[in-house]
Amino acid sequence: MPETTDWEYSLYIPNDPRAVPICRRTLRLILTMHGLINLVDVAELLATELVSNAVRHTKGPAALRVRRSGRVLRIGAWDASPEPPEPPGELERLVEMEEGRGLALVRAHADLWGWQPLARNGNRGKYVWCDLVAV
Repeated sequence: MPETTDWEYSLYIPNDPRAVPICRRTLRLILTMHGLINLVDVAELLATELVSNAVRHTKGPAALRVRRSGRVLRIGAWDASPEPPEPPGELERLVEMEEGRGLALVRAHADLWGWQPLARNGNRGKYVWCDLVAV
């Protein structure tokens, strides 16, 4: 039975492609422990795309953030680049491409997604997020 209490986790990662599967496995453990096993597969896909973009397209550290608030599960990736993400293309036109499908997959599978610039303690960056409604 899923919990009804709100919670949040953050995992700070280096700019290293090996961090992506670490984030994916950590997310699986978090969701399983909180009784949200029905969201694991789609949440892993979304987190993989967000964290991969943060690692691939920036030079600095990044972070995975997972938050449950009410029935909404928010998955996000912070990175140190203030540059906005490229707008997602139409998934149908990107099927044959090897790159560039990430945010199109996020848009297709999330209930809502977006991004926002962040500035904290003189550091600039952005936070790209998506929401899943937990049923």
